[in-house]
Amino acid sequence: MELPLPINDVFDFFADVANLQRITPPELNFSIRTPMPVLMQKGATIDFRLSLMGIPFEWKTEISAWEPPHMFVDRQIKGPYAEWVHTHTFRSSNEDRTVMEDDVIYTLPSLPLGELAHPLVRKQLERIFTYRRETILKLLKSRTA
Repeated sequence: MELPLPINDVFDFFADVANLQRITPPELNFSIRTPMPVLMQKGATIDFRLSLMGIPFEWKTEISAWEPPHMFVDRQIKGPYAEWVHTHTFRSSNEDRTVMEDDVIYTLPSLPLGELAHPLVRKQLERIFTYRRETILKLLKSRTA
């Protein structure tokens, strides 16, 4: 998605862990358990609590790559997925606009249950990321007004 701010401003928005709560759909009951503020850097870990499809669980993520203002990767080290690696990339499209991309690699736990749940999980993830895109755009557009 293209955002109406320079790359450093956009990256700073994502580097603030508190903004994750702002861009997560409210029905997920998302909360950050790690004391704030979190110093974002390679190796930082962050604990969350949320609910998916009404089931509450803990999620721990590690920042496995940190390259401001161009990229960072968060990797689930405890949570509902067998694997979750989320790469966030940022590039300037011109002096005052930034293209931000999300790339998520995930694996559901234990076959065959994970395979059976995959269509439902994929639909839920698409809805979550649609909400994120809409909310990010609204929040960052308000900073330019």
